[in-house]
Amino acid sequence: MRRNITPFRGYYRRVLIGSALGVKMVISIYQYSWFIFAFRLNLEQGWSPAQLGLIYTVLLFAVTLVQPFSGMIADAHGPRKISLLSACLVGGGILLGSYVSSPLVFCLCYGLGGLGVGALNGISTAAALKWFPDKRGLSIGLVEFGFGGGTMFFNYFLQSALDMYGWRDTFFYMAFFMWAVLVPLTMIYTYPPADWEQKFGQAGRPIKRNAADFRPIQMVATNQWLIIYLGFILIVSVVLMFASHLKMIAQEFHISGPLFSLVLVAFPIGNGLSRIVAGLVSDVLGRERTMALFFSLLGCCMLALGLFGATPWPWLFLVFVFLAGLLGGAPFVLYAVTLGDYFGSRHFTANWGLTVTGKAWAGLIAGWFSGFLVTQFGTYNAPLLTLAACCFGAALVSNPWSLRPPGGPIRREPLPSSQKDEK
Repeated sequence: MRRNITPFRGYYRRVLIGSALGVKMVISIYQYSWFIFAFRLNLEQGWSPAQLGLIYTVLLFAVTLVQPFSGMIADAHGPRKISLLSACLVGGGILLGSYVSSPLVFCLCYGLGGLGVGALNGISTAAALKWFPDKRGLSIGLVEFGFGGGTMFFNYFLQSALDMYGWRDTFFYMAFFMWAVLVPLTMIYTYPPADWEQKFGQAGRPIKRNAADFRPIQMVATNQWLIIYLGFILIVSVVLMFASHLKMIAQEFHISGPLFSLVLVAFPIGNGLSRIVAGLVSDVLGRERTMALFFSLLGCCMLALGLFGATPWPWLFLVFVFLAGLLGGAPFVLYAVTLGDYFGSRHFTANWGLTVTGKAWAGLIAGWFSGFLVTQFGTYNAPLLTLAACCFGAALVSNPWSLRPPGGPIRREPLPSSQKDEK
């Protein structure tokens, strides 16, 4: 008879992925609700766009640069303690920020919370990949839905709270809400035993994997990782552009009122769904083909938005933004799953954290460079067309002819001969 995987652990992994989804939804507020906060801080405090842009840039660097270190700690000692500390930082950054008046001090507080956001982001993704070796694309897609689409549940209420109570009171109570959700959920976090993937093979559930588990220093020495890192930087700049500039882009294209309220919801919905759809498609079509398809379509979408966004039909802007979200969330799933397939799951938290540092460089494209182009040309058409070129570049380097696994094709874990006979 086939050996069955421990039933408790089979159920536990479903509970854990639900917890990871909830964690990602809450921490996404830092990044994907920032454009709402920035508008209010400009209105109430008079902080300039340059000062607000610095805060967002510091957030991105904090979120990304912490992940290699938090990942190594989680891989070596388990995810629970580092996750609990990170949850405290997430709420603490918001709470401290509610008391300050200086943009520089607020920047430090928001960056402090960003350290917790980054650590929880990487650990939650790693937990999904480690617990679901048989359904990596779907599991990471579900968890990443929380980070990409979570703010669709919060943005309306945050906007209303900011209008009624101002940003200080909103931040104060939001900090306690974050603690109330994150602390219990992170207490559930743990990684599976070392032989978890082998048990799936023994249970007759074939899994795709490479032959070796690469340490970070081994991974960065491969050409495959350099290609992944470059493609990640190019494509993620699109999502960060919308996260930081969406309100200003809408103003340029004369989108306001009820239609803009729909835009506030459409982008996070598309961004969240993108991660589930991309994960499902990649499990069937393959990671590299899915990346080439999604990134090429996203390039066409950005090209259309740059050329035809300001049309007599404002609803087209809503369509383009939704499509940008629907395609733009895919790299966070596709590159994560590819990394697990190529370099193994044992050191995945640290490996993924190292790869996600590309988000900081993408932030320079989406933040400073896009702002520079707007200053030079007086319109958002220039950065939108530049990002279209980034999408096509990412599709070019991530297609099956350019990106191939190290050491030969990914194999499916074979069943033991006794199991084959039983079948």
